[in-house]
Amino acid sequence: MKWTLLLSLHSFFGLHLFAQKPGAPIDVQHYEFSIALTDTSDVIKGNAAIEVLCMKDAQAITFDLISKNNNHKGMAVIQVSENGKPLTFTHIDNLLTIAAAVKSGDRKKFEITYEGIPGNGLIITKNKYGHRVFFADNWPNRARHWLPCIDHPADKAPLDFIVTAPAHYQVISNGIKTADSLLAGRQRVTHYTETTPLSTKIMVIGVADFAIQEAGTVNDIPVSSWVYPEEKDKGFYDYALAVEILPYFIKNVGPYAFKKLANVESTTMFGGMENASAIFYSDESSITGTRKSESLLVHEIAHQWFGNMATEADWSHLWLSEGFATYMTILYFENKYGYDTARHMLSKNRQQVIDFAAKKLRPVVDSAVTNYMELLNANSYQKGGWVLHMLRRQLGDTTFWQGIRTYYNRFAGKNAVTDDLCTVMEEVSGKNLKPFFQQWLFTAGHPKLEISWRYIAAKKKVAITVIQQQSPVFIFPLELQVDNKKHLTAITGRETQISIPVSNKPVTLIADPQVNLLYEGSVKEKK
Repeated sequence: MKWTLLLSLHSFFGLHLFAQKPGAPIDVQHYEFSIALTDTSDVIKGNAAIEVLCMKDAQAITFDLISKNNNHKGMAVIQVSENGKPLTFTHIDNLLTIAAAVKSGDRKKFEITYEGIPGNGLIITKNKYGHRVFFADNWPNRARHWLPCIDHPADKAPLDFIVTAPAHYQVISNGIKTADSLLAGRQRVTHYTETTPLSTKIMVIGVADFAIQEAGTVNDIPVSSWVYPEEKDKGFYDYALAVEILPYFIKNVGPYAFKKLANVESTTMFGGMENASAIFYSDESSITGTRKSESLLVHEIAHQWFGNMATEADWSHLWLSEGFATYMTILYFENKYGYDTARHMLSKNRQQVIDFAAKKLRPVVDSAVTNYMELLNANSYQKGGWVLHMLRRQLGDTTFWQGIRTYYNRFAGKNAVTDDLCTVMEEVSGKNLKPFFQQWLFTAGHPKLEISWRYIAAKKKVAITVIQQQSPVFIFPLELQVDNKKHLTAITGRETQISIPVSNKPVTLIADPQVNLLYEGSVKEKK
């Protein structure tokens, strides 16, 4: 029977497309995940009810789900059914394939019963105080370790999490808590509902012994802090900053899309993870009692707009998430503390880009990367943020913010690629920005400048030579400050000669005094 089953399934493997890829036969309409956790074992018991819209005719439907391996980690599927009727399936090489002939336009609901020990994705461990905790950590495509799903940022769906766990735990998840009841045997079932479509990378549960504080409300949105009881005073103080941060993005970008904002201390492998409406912060670094993590909170809250609502269509466009959050953090700090603070942040980020490029010269939009963790680099974050900064300077503040809001409004709840942002910015500015996007995002590197100058007393002028040492040549505006006067010049070629009239020999000549250009180089006086 086993071999017969496998042969029959293999006979139609060639007739379906993998659903986790954009353009695949299905679009998930809703997930309902029921997850049972215990203190006696790391085995989770799951039931997933997945509603799909069939986009093409197909003979099988495929979901991502990590198979059980030789280390006894991974999931074992017990049953798949539709309307109570068992369906034939295989679970091979981390793909759950369901034998279901479908037509374009069909709506189907599959129920998948499974269990196993997650090897990743849902991290079951002890926190730094030695207490057992369960924290989801799905980015980039690790949801498949514990959830049958389409584990790709381009497939977004609303969802419910129904978590059964020992009653001493508190449970946080996406959306609003719709039920919380005690069961026999000191168990608790907690139900969260999120009506906004999400990518799997930001679907989350956190189960731990928490101290919880309602930090405040912003436009009727409850903002809460979930921290370990051992450091609740410090944690509540640090995380309460979210109440100050949220209004900035509501005012400048658009309405907050979710019904709550929970800031959660966790064991995430990242400094912070922007899970929709339930942000996870590292328990190793986020709480100090001195609010040193302000920039981290701003970054993760900015993601609720950029990354969570307006989501990159594929991992290679990650900068639309991370570059945006990086620059939005700088803009927030500029608004709160002044441009000197922003300039310091930009200078630091510029050096990180330079250092990264010296080790690995790749474009920001890098479709060659297959290990998506490698995209967590200075290109996606700091260079992406720098591109937005230079775009702002090219367009001016009013047009830049108009473009940001237009982009967000157009792609909130949807997916975008870099060309979509270019199109929006061209619409609002009336400018051709394709060369700008091409050189800064699709071309590796940045300008490396050798700037030399000499004073010509007889002609009362400064003669400046700007040489681009990198290939290809970039086109950009360069600001030069001669003593206290600033001069803006368009650099378009390998070598540019600039002549600036002066009254006397300059004391100083500074390139890019306002920190508006991503470049590296030096300024030297020719004797």
